[in-house]
Amino acid sequence: MQKLLSSCILKRMATDLLTRIKQSAVLCDGAMGTLLYAKGIFINRCYDELNVSQPDLIRGIHHEYLQAGAEIIETNTFGGNGFRLERHSMAPRVHEINLAGARLAREAAKSFDVWVAGSVGPLGVKIEPLGKTSFEEARAAFREQIAALAEGGVDLLVLETFGYLGEIHQAILAAREVNPKIPVVALVTIDEDGNCLDGSTPETFTPRLEEWGADVIGCNCSVGPVAMLDAVERMRALTSMPLAAQPNAGMPRSVEGRNIYLCSPEYMASYARKFVAAGVRFVGGCCGTTPDHTRVMKSALRVGDARAKVISAPVTDQAKPAATPAVPIEKRSRLGAKLASGDFLTMVEIVPPKGTDIRKEIEGARFVKSVGVDGINIPDSPRASARMSNQALSLLVQQEVGIEAILHYTCRDRNVLGIQSDLLGAAATGIRNLICITGDPPKMGSYPDATAVFDVDAIGLVNIVHNLNRGLDIGGNPIGAGTAFVIGVGANPGLSDMDEEIRRFEYKVQAGAEYVVTQPVFDLGLLESFLRRIEHCRIPVVAGIWPLVSVRNAEFMKNELRVSVPDSILERMTRAKTPEAAREEGVAIAREMLIAVRGMAQGAQISAPMGRYSLAVDVLEALGTSRPTSV
Repeated sequence: MQKLLSSCILKRMATDLLTRIKQSAVLCDGAMGTLLYAKGIFINRCYDELNVSQPDLIRGIHHEYLQAGAEIIETNTFGGNGFRLERHSMAPRVHEINLAGARLAREAAKSFDVWVAGSVGPLGVKIEPLGKTSFEEARAAFREQIAALAEGGVDLLVLETFGYLGEIHQAILAAREVNPKIPVVALVTIDEDGNCLDGSTPETFTPRLEEWGADVIGCNCSVGPVAMLDAVERMRALTSMPLAAQPNAGMPRSVEGRNIYLCSPEYMASYARKFVAAGVRFVGGCCGTTPDHTRVMKSALRVGDARAKVISAPVTDQAKPAATPAVPIEKRSRLGAKLASGDFLTMVEIVPPKGTDIRKEIEGARFVKSVGVDGINIPDSPRASARMSNQALSLLVQQEVGIEAILHYTCRDRNVLGIQSDLLGAAATGIRNLICITGDPPKMGSYPDATAVFDVDAIGLVNIVHNLNRGLDIGGNPIGAGTAFVIGVGANPGLSDMDEEIRRFEYKVQAGAEYVVTQPVFDLGLLESFLRRIEHCRIPVVAGIWPLVSVRNAEFMKNELRVSVPDSILERMTRAKTPEAAREEGVAIAREMLIAVRGMAQGAQISAPMGRYSLAVDVLEALGTSRPTSV
């Protein structure tokens, strides 16, 4: 009986809400985190858990907004999904925390004629295609949270601060699976140009949010009222749906180490009227807004002209952005042509210098080019060392030597916006060959306190490049002509957990990888096993070859770089009594590996330890390459 009664109340409240917004705007509350921080809750606390441990605090904030005139209050559950709660070791408490949050808001609202909205934020992890969390896993996490909010009696759901359309789509689907009748407000977060974090413009996200079945669509957070009004006006030109706007109280300014939002309540109120005039029906605030802002906004919305009819414009048909056909791989670069033809290719690794003097690297490139090497493989600050930009060195090698560069591109130091910017720049300057890798964490290098980004991993990076090749940006929006990258990835046949390595390799191929370069090969049995296991998703394999220079070098490879170096190889290097003998033995081993892999792989990448390019050429002689005079 109680469940039936709750269902009837929810249906009535939902109907009342959707009917109300056709007549006039409703005022939402403001920030929860801003007030919690102001009341002395440290930023590293799990704010959602306060629903359970400090319910009076949360209930009090709800009352402040209600007394200021808010007609919708949001539950304190923005980060209440399993992924975010796991950071505080609270993932098993999703149901408890969200149920408590909904009941607290419901209790606070019982003396007011208002609606309670269940707040649902992003998961805090990247989902496919930019991350390893699948759509199904994401939807399940949203479903778990939303089910608890619905059980707690929320009248509607506010999906807020989403920067990636693929993620908010899963949240909408989850909401409909839990209760298809509960109203859903879908809000994306935008930058100063009105674009989502994935690059989606209002012209892209507006029709998609409408198509996916949200009841109200709009923007919140990140920017102040001015930029959000511009975005809302662009949205209104595309749809007659109810719109929502919940801007920050301006852009934050750092004052004595604290982020302060400087928009006054009066300024926010003046824009509340402008939002309503532009057709917005859910008006409120995000970061930096307080009950003082809500109170003045309420007064402004009482003005008669703020109750104007929804301004409607004809809805234009927006075709989904179409990808352009990718340039055939054989036409993208000489490396691509060799991969397409099945010819055996060779590349030599040249590491960027730690300073700006590139004479040694340029001469090394000329040297290896003279023996017929197909390309120069340039890593990106290997082992998290601070070195010259490999993109700059790649460009200089191509310009001054006339040999193609293969650019290592890592996810460690760049967010997705920087990644796209870099890649478009590389394409414009004629760099065509990539190896997409996740990157070594900073703690491996000389600057362990440096921070890493890792917005995406190698799988997500391949997805980005694949889309760029088809003329689409990270948000799936058209950018004109596509890039023409040959997309490579890395693999390690010697890892102990090969099941995970194969799984990630499969994802890389699905994402668009076109060739793979392995870690150095010293154990042919492991390479053979790896090749057998990828037969169902085989792409051209370029085997890594490393001429060892000492037994210490061999031990480093085995114990610190996770490269499989058999005991027999270590014994051979140990028997070398002089540095010269050790280098000769290392070259001999590398030649044996090169001859063996020629019948198994489609190419070889030869390393030049410590910039000794002559060692790489010595190894290449195993293929019958004539040796020029060293420079």
